[in-house]
Amino acid sequence: MGFFFVSKIHLFNIFVINQTYTPCNYLLSQKPQIMKRSFFLILLSAISSLGIAQSKNPTSKPNIIIINMDDMGYGDTEPYGMTGVNTPHFNQIAEEGMRLTNFNAGQAICTASRAALLTGCYPNRIGMSGVLLPGAKHALNPNEETIASLLKKNGYKTANYGKWHLGNELPYWPTNYGFDEFFGIPYSHDVWPIDYDGYSKVTDAKDMRSSFPPLPLINNTTIIDTIENIKDASKLTTLFTEKAIGFIQKNKKNPFFLYLTHPLPHAPLAVSDKFKGKSDLGLFGDVIMELDWSIGEIISTLDKEGLANNTVLIVTSDNGPWLVFGDNAGSSGGFREGKSTTWEGGTRVPFLIRWPGKIKNGTVNSSLMTNMDLLPTIAAITGASLPKNQIDGLNFLPLLTGKTTKGPREVFYYYFGVGSNNLEAIRYKHWKLVFPHKGTTYNKKLQGKDGYRGEGASAEFPMALYDLAHDPGEVRDVQQLYPEIVAEIQKIAETAREDLGDDLNHKIGKNIRKPATY
Repeated sequence: MGFFFVSKIHLFNIFVINQTYTPCNYLLSQKPQIMKRSFFLILLSAISSLGIAQSKNPTSKPNIIIINMDDMGYGDTEPYGMTGVNTPHFNQIAEEGMRLTNFNAGQAICTASRAALLTGCYPNRIGMSGVLLPGAKHALNPNEETIASLLKKNGYKTANYGKWHLGNELPYWPTNYGFDEFFGIPYSHDVWPIDYDGYSKVTDAKDMRSSFPPLPLINNTTIIDTIENIKDASKLTTLFTEKAIGFIQKNKKNPFFLYLTHPLPHAPLAVSDKFKGKSDLGLFGDVIMELDWSIGEIISTLDKEGLANNTVLIVTSDNGPWLVFGDNAGSSGGFREGKSTTWEGGTRVPFLIRWPGKIKNGTVNSSLMTNMDLLPTIAAITGASLPKNQIDGLNFLPLLTGKTTKGPREVFYYYFGVGSNNLEAIRYKHWKLVFPHKGTTYNKKLQGKDGYRGEGASAEFPMALYDLAHDPGEVRDVQQLYPEIVAEIQKIAETAREDLGDDLNHKIGKNIRKPATY
């Protein structure tokens, strides 16, 4: 505003005080009404030009912000059908950008999904399936290029605030993977020796949590504090939001990549006092409202700093809801099962993207896309180079900008396994072939309540073919009606097994890379 105010005074001096200025002398020689009208037209034009110049970002490279929620289900916000909780800022991004309805995480669990997003690879290609817990002796290999490392080489400032979960110990924290800054926790905030009441220590030696160390809070490469209880955890959403805002303000004259990885709404739920009891859906609704507030703070900061038009803003989730926690878990939006499964409720997650002037307002698209596709798409947006090693992501920029209505992806492999590499299903266009496997189910035993975990269960699932266009809930097996589709997908499966392996069929992939080990 200071620049704009001074510019108007300067214009006044040119047009009124400096009588030797030719346009002004011409105006003074005309009739009063013509002079007044012409004067203000010229003044308005000059001021408008200055306003446009002022709003331009100093760089032509778009800023990139990815807000990645933890365990937020497909149906947890109003753009995807949530009832009982107002989410005005999720709504705003949907209204001002694009909402995808067939977006999938690379795998339905934290570590694997985050590896897929940052590297553009199937997690099992780079040895990062499953989830890292204390005691794990592997991490994302620093030789893998990430969105952060690619953009840093392209002149971007980079930061990760929130949950990391790709390496538990030094040197395997974000600053070793292209991030200039990291402030957050190394893994999920339930990885601590605290019981479900949020305060009591777990003493039962049969409960793995009893052996977990205190949850550290890390600044770059230094542990600066610990998260001792649920009260401490309730401060995390605000803390990481404030850090993100400071990063945007500090780097407003540089292109930047902000990776804001909120630990919530992963259980145990924790909310600040400013949102406690504010929703009609209990604690879970309160948490969603606070996450919505966080998005609003980011949007407001972009607006205040004049960065909105030159910033790609993405909101998504790492996997579906952890349904074993019942009313403290989210909604799969009607899809089958949830986190830790290869059913749609496990991998299909919300995806909202806004890029003013480039992505048409209020667009909805049903193309199949995955979080692996973010790396090559962001590389295309920013002009960054692609990784030297093989990746699995595809460039969706033409779809996002309206040059086409159909994305480039037709196939998605549903791998899963903690300590294993099982090809459990394949998506081909609107078809999904499920292979016989044993997996998690949330439908056989009671779910939890009020923050306490229910009992888990497993089941044997037979081969089945589902038409997701007509049966998104994966209820009706139609393999006998469409044997030709089964045969086509079986061919795709053999290609996947040759490339990435499949423990269910005792196949070792030819093109897998090793994680870092220590």
